[in-house]
Amino acid sequence: MLTTIALTFAVTALLGVPVAFALGLSSLAAVLISSDLPLRMIPERMIAAVDSFPLLAIPLFMLAGELMDSAGILSRLVEFARVLVGHVRGGLAHVCVVSEMILSGVTGTAVGDAAALGSVFLGPMKREYDEEFGAAVVAAAANIGPIIPPSAAMIVYAYMAGASVSVAGLFLAGVVPGFFIGVGMMAFAYVIARRRGYPVSRARPRLREIGRRTWQALPILLMPVVVIGGMVAGAFTATEAAAVAVVYALAVGFFVTRELRLRHLWPALVRSATTTSIVVMLIALAASVTFLLTIAQVPTTVAGFLKSVTASPAVFLTLVMFFLIVVGMFLESNAAYIMLVPIFHPVAIQYGIDPLHFGFVFVLNLVIGMLTPPVGVVLFVVASLSGLTMERLVRGVWPFVVLQFGVLFLCVYFPGLYMWVPRLFGY
Repeated sequence: MLTTIALTFAVTALLGVPVAFALGLSSLAAVLISSDLPLRMIPERMIAAVDSFPLLAIPLFMLAGELMDSAGILSRLVEFARVLVGHVRGGLAHVCVVSEMILSGVTGTAVGDAAALGSVFLGPMKREYDEEFGAAVVAAAANIGPIIPPSAAMIVYAYMAGASVSVAGLFLAGVVPGFFIGVGMMAFAYVIARRRGYPVSRARPRLREIGRRTWQALPILLMPVVVIGGMVAGAFTATEAAAVAVVYALAVGFFVTRELRLRHLWPALVRSATTTSIVVMLIALAASVTFLLTIAQVPTTVAGFLKSVTASPAVFLTLVMFFLIVVGMFLESNAAYIMLVPIFHPVAIQYGIDPLHFGFVFVLNLVIGMLTPPVGVVLFVVASLSGLTMERLVRGVWPFVVLQFGVLFLCVYFPGLYMWVPRLFGY
């Protein structure tokens, strides 16, 4: 059975079949050669996998992000970030990073943030700096989206891992590493700007302008506080928090910025449904594969093999992290969560590793994979927007990738650096 699944998936994937359908065909082939499993198992597992209240959080958070985008929030965030850091050398790069750190608290996705940031910053940074540097900053900054909460990737991981991992706990675990990556990127940008002689783009703002821009951005800044704060306080679940985010986005768009119109609602619904359908299709078609792997005792076999190799939790973490680095280069992240979490999560628990710690470093590793060739989806988005070749973009982005892997290293081996935040709130 396992051989059939592996061979079918490998052949279909190499032929260019989308990963979701490759998984579905793999389970179909395994069932057809098995005399013990009925074909109805596949649709039954598909329906059971997506008939889930927690999964509703994904389309709702995506809809909230689309509504906030239509409400004109990005321009307010950019102006707010500009008065904070625009006067520093390499200011546009700093403004891009700070804007994304705030935007991450609204959207929670990297690809959407890359498109939004690219539309605003690629042109100005091309004029002031050089194409490679500007595009690299946009791509690397967009990768903060799934790290600082909320995060669609963390919702998918928590769903696949089961009750042992809290969505709110994962969200809180991302706060400090996201801050580290953002500050580290700004330090890198400052050093590069000084070495290359990039100009200071504007004078230091007056206190009055800082106050005015802060007041304009305040409704957007409060959104993560309301959504994440409500979850942490126990006022609502992750799904209910996503619904609150949608209502909040509507209120901001209609009554604060006054840029949201009724004609914007249908396109926002279509875009969020389209993006969600990709994730849901992966989950549905992977469900039967996960079931087949479970009855074949793959997690138990993997655990036995790894324990025969090492009894050390640190070595196990190291092996898994290196494996995920390779996976992230070749496999789309959502597919990786759906295929690998049911295998590695139970093994990590057997090693005595904190499920929240393992879950976060798992997510962070695959998020960084969106910046690594040959299948870095964020790279493809920014390359298409900037007109750069993939080779030139990779040449510009590699220092920021090294930085993000450095933060991953700290999170893997020094969990106390960031786990104190979820622990502070009882997770």
